This record gives sequence, C-alpha cells and structure tokens, in this order.
Amino acid sequence: MQEKDSTNPSMEEIVRETDEQQKKEKYNTYVENMTPRSSCVLNCLKAFVTGGFICAVGEGFFSLYQYYGAPEELASLYVTISLILISVLLTGFNIYQKFAQFAGAGSVVPITGFANSVVSSAIEFQAEGQVFGIGCKIFTIAGPVILYGIFSSWLLGVVYWLGKIFGWF
Repeated sequence: MQEKDSTNPSMEEIVRETDEQQKKEKYNTYVENMTPRSSCVLNCLKAFVTGGFICAVGEGFFSLYQYYGAPEELASLYVTISLILISVLLTGFNIYQKFAQFAGAGSVVPITGFANSVVSSAIEFQAEGQVFGIGCKIFTIAGPVILYGIFSSWLLGVVYWLGKIFGWF
C-alpha cells in the first residue's frame, strides 16, 4: 500500500463522510491512488509474447504428431487434447494462475484459457462434493459457452436452411 499523504483520503475518512457527493469524490480519489499503475504497451507486449508462445507450443505438438505419422486432421485433434491437458495440469498445480498473472490476456488463448476457467471453478468448489461442488460448478463457466455455442449453431443452421429455400445461397 502507498504511504498516507494529505491528498489521499483514508478509508475511515470516506466511511465517516456524511455528504454523499463528497463521499463519492473521496472514494474515487482513494481508488485512483490505490490502483496500481500499469503500462498498456508492456501489457500488450506480454500478452502478445505469451499468447504467441502458447500457439508456438501448439504448433510444436502439431509438427511432432505429424512427424509420427498422424494425418493433419488427427494431429489437430491431438494438439487440442494436449493443450487442454497441459492447461488442466498447470491449473491443478496452481502454476497457470501465476502464468496468467504475468501474461494477462495472452493466457486467454481460447483453448487453454477456457480449460483453466472450467478447472478453476471445479477445484474451488471440490470441498462441496462431487455432485454439488465439482459437478455443478464446472458448468458455471462451461454451461454458458456450450449453451451459446449450440444456440448460435442452431440459428446459423436456420439461416442457412432459409437461404437454401429462398435461393440466397
């Protein structure tokens, strides 16, 4: 935390303030002073490099699987499975969180970020049991993605079907 100065109100001062407008102003000043500064350029660079690293690891696996004779489609499937497995293991050992703290948006490369989100929510609620803990909470993240994926696929299918009927396509 930062040292107290005359321009930075303390939380006690904010709570004791009776005028709502003054309270909001003091709170906003407090938040502004307490929020760590970050460099947008540095954050973008970290995200680019780490996201690129994850993609390069995926390309490495792809080349490895093709080298051992897997056809392109099967090698792609193996890469997806490998990246999910690595993400799940790193999340389970609490390494992915540290990596994500450094990488920022770069760690949200779709397959690894999604796997991390799903596993994190399952791990967080494992104490509540297999069904009501892991079973329910794992779909806190995965459920909406699956739902919107299925719905958007259905909607695009209807548009395509109508396009075929009316000769749009």
